[in-house]
Amino acid sequence: MKEKTALHNQAPPQRRGVSRRELITSAAGALVGVLLIGLVWFLVGRENDATLPGVGELNRPAPDLTLPMLDGDNLRLADLRGKVVLVNFWGTWCEPCKEETPALQEAYRQLQAEGLVIVGINLRRQEPSDDAVRDFVRQYGVTYPIALDVEGEAARLFQISPIPVSYFIDPEGTIRYVRIGTLTADDVATLFARLRQSAAEGRCRISGHPHILAPQWRERQG
Repeated sequence: MKEKTALHNQAPPQRRGVSRRELITSAAGALVGVLLIGLVWFLVGRENDATLPGVGELNRPAPDLTLPMLDGDNLRLADLRGKVVLVNFWGTWCEPCKEETPALQEAYRQLQAEGLVIVGINLRRQEPSDDAVRDFVRQYGVTYPIALDVEGEAARLFQISPIPVSYFIDPEGTIRYVRIGTLTADDVATLFARLRQSAAEGRCRISGHPHILAPQWRERQG
């Protein structure tokens, strides 16, 4: 009976857990790995785009969507092919948007004649009325087109993050850069020049390699 009681009181064998030293070592290794990846990304980014403002680089087609405009017309994004397009998501309640809007208007004033198109897409679902949007546009003297994302379709297709957020689309209709946060007029000018340069270099490559032209153009050249 005593033997049974002793066996009953004996603690079950403990499973060995991870020691504190092992946890620290694993965490340190993971941290070093993350830092190394970040350092490589930073150095490569600086080497390739040292003159660019802080933007993320993308390479995906811009969505083909049609939105109502504040003036009553419709805007189809695909109709802007052939131009550098800056799509800016904003709202009247957004304080950073209020800070950014004069800079966008100034960039539009300076670069519109050179081919820059700015489209301000207002998150209409979060506005009290169209009049609130009109009052904002009037207050800040905005002359670039204002489209209304009434159903939230544009925000969904662009996969926007908190506003303001801006997407730079090249003449081929490809989203090349995204900027989360405010832009300055100089930022817009720099990115506009880069996309125009890239488009010009692309045309030069095509003109220098006639074999990659469409068949009907090759026949004409022959």
